[in-house]
Amino acid sequence: QLQLVESGGGLVQPGGSLTLSCVASGFSLDFYAVGWFRQAPGKDREGVSFISRSGENTIYADSVKGRFATSRDNIKNTVYLQMNSLKPEDTGIYYCATKLFFSSNWSPSDFDSWGQGTQVTVSS
Repeated sequence: QLQLVESGGGLVQPGGSLTLSCVASGFSLDFYAVGWFRQAPGKDREGVSFISRSGENTIYADSVKGRFATSRDNIKNTVYLQMNSLKPEDTGIYYCATKLFFSSNWSPSDFDSWGQGTQVTVSS
């Protein structure tokens, strides 16, 4: 069974940090580029970051540039999202998703498989 599982979410104060993990089972994640997305209540799902199969190329949303970093460990079949200097507007459910090819087109509809998400809440 092909599955993506996110973890690492939680409640953090503004300015704090969290690291999310996306673990794949049932398939090799290194065949896929991987995106992180988030969805706040009442808002559309938006792209946060995107990493190529090798990890050499990344794209970030303007809202998280300089604060978030995505990386991957293909031996562990895992992609990470390191989130620093968190703001209340970063609150939402964070999802990882796979796409066969890395490109500048990374809207949610371009991605094939999705995890169930992990909640991130930034609040004092």
